[in-house]
Amino acid sequence: MDQANYSGVTEFVLLGLSGSSELQLFYFIFFTMFYIAILLGNFLIVLTVISEPALHTPMYFLLSNLSFTDVCLSSFATPKMIADFLLEYRSISFNGCMTQIFFLHVFAGGEMVLLVAMAYDRYVAICKPLHYATIMSLQKCTGLVVASWVIGILHSLSQLAFTVNLPFCGPNEVDSFFCDLPLVIKLACVDTYVLEIMMLSDSGLMAMTSFILLLISYTVILVTVRQHSSAGTAKARATLTAHITVITLFFGPCIFIYAWPFRIFPVDKVLSVFYTVFTPLLNPIIYTLRNKEMKSAMQKLRGQLMNARQLSQLSLTMRAPHN
Repeated sequence: MDQANYSGVTEFVLLGLSGSSELQLFYFIFFTMFYIAILLGNFLIVLTVISEPALHTPMYFLLSNLSFTDVCLSSFATPKMIADFLLEYRSISFNGCMTQIFFLHVFAGGEMVLLVAMAYDRYVAICKPLHYATIMSLQKCTGLVVASWVIGILHSLSQLAFTVNLPFCGPNEVDSFFCDLPLVIKLACVDTYVLEIMMLSDSGLMAMTSFILLLISYTVILVTVRQHSSAGTAKARATLTAHITVITLFFGPCIFIYAWPFRIFPVDKVLSVFYTVFTPLLNPIIYTLRNKEMKSAMQKLRGQLMNARQLSQLSLTMRAPHN
């Protein structure tokens, strides 16, 4: 795409989280630690699920894919945000801005579908336990994951289709740490009312619909759980609580920002940080601290890694020449 044909703007200036120079070093350290924790925590979940045969179930297969998506969601803008804390002039090229918008909606849209798939998995497991193995086959789980990526890509392309050709003639300041679609559209040199309606009917409707479906499905599951008094009830409630916590904290900011695009609120910037940085860290925290199977598998993996390290050190010692 040659943006020169459509726009006089070749770059956008990102205003970041704060204009205070005194806070930049603090933000740099704080978000660097957060980002490292996101990478380590989510990759640990993926590695644990892959290495432990007991976790080769639909629930953990979907969970590992959610962890991978969280890594992607946190990586489309966070590394640049961290680097920008050390710069006085924070800019991003026109193509770089469009790329951020594309990947944001790919990963966020895919995660919405994946969370719905996880709710469907829990519904089948709790409401139709006798048919669970048949319904949630490996082929079905793989299809759900593929569908999440396909829908995310199609959703993102539909957003980008009416954004890349907008005329931008100035100003070019984006009041955020990344190119968020509602903020970028506001900078176009045309009446954006119709575009905001399109964004509302796309991103806002997708977020609202997914959230409502999730609330309905979890309500049905909770009612079913309450009707059964068994040893697995407490475990099921704990799992559902974790899922509900994740979806509420993920969908809340998305719905607030994208379902009300006609006004930009100061809190939008904080909410953007929340669903791109904080929420991806909740996944490893919730599913490791509240899940006995996951904690046991991680301890087993740790033991295997320590044994492998000891064997490696012993092998190096035996190969070393003796004086």
